[in-house]
Amino acid sequence: MGFPVDLRRCQALGLAGTAFLALGGETAGALPAHDFLAPGSVQAVLGLVGVYFGVVLLIAAWVLLGGVVRGPEPPTPRSLLLVLAVWAAPLLLAPPLFSRDVYSYLAQGAMVDAHIDVYAYGPAQLGGPLADEVAPVWQQTATPYGPVFLVVASVLSALTRGQLPAGLLGMRLIALLGVALMAAALPRLARHSGADPAAALWLGALNPLVLLHLVAGAHNDAIMLGLLGVGLVAARGRWPVLGVVLITLAALVKAPAALGLVAVVALRSRGRGPRVLLRHTVTTATAAAATTVAATAAAGTGYGWIAALKTPVSPHNWSPTSLLGRVTGAALDQLGSGLAPFALPAWHAAGLLVTAALLLFIWLRLRPGPVYALGLSLAAVAVFGPAVRPWYALWGLFLIAAAAPTGSVRTRVAAASAVLALTVLPSGAPADVEQVILAVSGGVLALVVLWQAHQAARPQSPVRERTA
Repeated sequence: MGFPVDLRRCQALGLAGTAFLALGGETAGALPAHDFLAPGSVQAVLGLVGVYFGVVLLIAAWVLLGGVVRGPEPPTPRSLLLVLAVWAAPLLLAPPLFSRDVYSYLAQGAMVDAHIDVYAYGPAQLGGPLADEVAPVWQQTATPYGPVFLVVASVLSALTRGQLPAGLLGMRLIALLGVALMAAALPRLARHSGADPAAALWLGALNPLVLLHLVAGAHNDAIMLGLLGVGLVAARGRWPVLGVVLITLAALVKAPAALGLVAVVALRSRGRGPRVLLRHTVTTATAAAATTVAATAAAGTGYGWIAALKTPVSPHNWSPTSLLGRVTGAALDQLGSGLAPFALPAWHAAGLLVTAALLLFIWLRLRPGPVYALGLSLAAVAVFGPAVRPWYALWGLFLIAAAAPTGSVRTRVAAASAVLALTVLPSGAPADVEQVILAVSGGVLALVVLWQAHQAARPQSPVRERTA
């Protein structure tokens, strides 16, 4: 007999994982400058070990919960939502983890509130303590986010008056709202796609990447995905225009969500002939354009967000095209070629061409269901785009979880999620050898604890008494 597994034990194990995450983050997270501890300090060391101890416990709880979901008596979606709430609770008041992007969000909101053009200037233009919290690489960088997110950030800035603790809590509550919308949309999309709602929630909402990066990291991808999910639910039902509006608002948070408009057209016109396809295409385009104009006018930030889509990526970004561009550029530089500066842009352009080809193949040749096709398309955008972050995987994963036709696809996606959950340090800074060793130590310690629990749960073989 193996480790005894049921919903309650999975819930408790995941809660222990996120509790260790929150405690470790107090000294090893993406802390404000005045709370920053030297990486070699005892508190920072213990915090880093604790965070990765918690990450491994959370992954283990999630994997075990997957077995329960696939078992003979799977939990209901309602009970899984309770598990999600329990796992997320310790992270609510934790410091930012795995990224410093939330500080950029707050600075950009303050810039809009101060009538500074965020599409022309970086946070350095704002100055002051809030701007100082932004990572140096982004100090001079204009925002790539759309007007809807900037309105949200600006309102939060006005409400919190630039106070950092209140602003961080506000951004996390906004991210939690996005996760709640994702969780509400997943079972409905799964039923429409012929998938298991409980399995969709397990993979798409209880996924460690959601908890680590959307909740603990407070990334605005949560708002984008939440609006996209409820928009698709509305579009497949009796409110197609509302669906278009919501999906357009999602795209005005982060641009990749605009692909959801293709899914709306496919949902409304599937199998109905070219005339119906044309009519729905025109209706969708008109509603999306009107929403864009209205939202941009209401935000008052102008159309600079279109040009800001070209915002440069981090020089150390590990997307395939950026990595190949750097390697090619270094090789050309060693050869003394004057083409070295063009290597990175060339590979980024090649990535865009590959993405376009994949999108055409998915929609015109592969032709899966619209929701699944959208998930595959967003996954292609994330992988072959100029920038890759672990939480970008959630763009496609969210919809693949809702509509994947086979268990093998879900298994591969789950395995990739578990690996990606281990790839970023809680401070959001680049890793060095010492930090990697500490992180691995925390993970190994968690595995030892789990193994000991497994051994303790095994029934002991009876000892036969010797007969005289």
